Amino acid sequence: MTDNKQTPLVIKLGGAALSCTETLSQVFSAIANYQKQAQRRIVIVHGGGYLVDDLMAQLQLKTVKKDGLRVTPYEQIPVIAGALAGTANKMLQGQAIKDGLNAVGLSLADGGLCQVEELDPELGAVGKATPGNSEVLQAILAADALPIISSIGLTAQGQLMNVNADQAAVAVAGALDAELVLLSDVSGVLDGKGHLIKSLNEQEAKSLIQGHVITDGMIVKVNAALEAANDLGRPIEVATWRYPDKLVELFAGKSIGTQFLPKQ
Repeated sequence: MTDNKQTPLVIKLGGAALSCTETLSQVFSAIANYQKQAQRRIVIVHGGGYLVDDLMAQLQLKTVKKDGLRVTPYEQIPVIAGALAGTANKMLQGQAIKDGLNAVGLSLADGGLCQVEELDPELGAVGKATPGNSEVLQAILAADALPIISSIGLTAQGQLMNVNADQAAVAVAGALDAELVLLSDVSGVLDGKGHLIKSLNEQEAKSLIQGHVITDGMIVKVNAALEAANDLGRPIEVATWRYPDKLVELFAGKSIGTQFLPKQ
């Protein structure tokens, strides 16, 4: 991370944090305390897969995934958009307001922030986001508000699209020329002895995957972080929200997890 307090920070908030009020409150309280004393602007990007899973089960709709991405039939996208851009976004906004923040709920489409296109016809209404126009987002930040952005976007034809939240956060960071932290329930990448690895480049990460040190769902996260570092041309941090006391250090530019380095 850098010490440049003026560079905005995009935080992708994922994992169980979204379903745990106590954790969320600690994260938002840490942001509120930090923003009282510092000039750095913070943006939250979120998914909410667990809410979608619950809703799909209630509606007796089957959840299908392909290569880790949710298959989203076009007839189901209004329901999924309602869960993510509606319920999840407003729950987060409500918690942030309760914790003293001036929170604004947004989607990837607001102000043309991200351009979204269909990723793969086999996945249905699943989009790939690319950086767009950040003027509206910049204006919201200039008003000392905390933008909370859902990973739902619109195509140029106005079609609702579900975007992977990690990828959405990369596109938002690209539009803002911001730093990016993927905040979840994992501390970062651990070595074979359980110690946190402070930084990794692509070659080192591949060798840990081949050696089965990085396994299962962590492989997806590591690949996403490396891709993000290359796309943005700056280090990307994977860190945890489990220790809220460390979050203020993170907001101030200190690394508390694993940094993924872009190709030189």
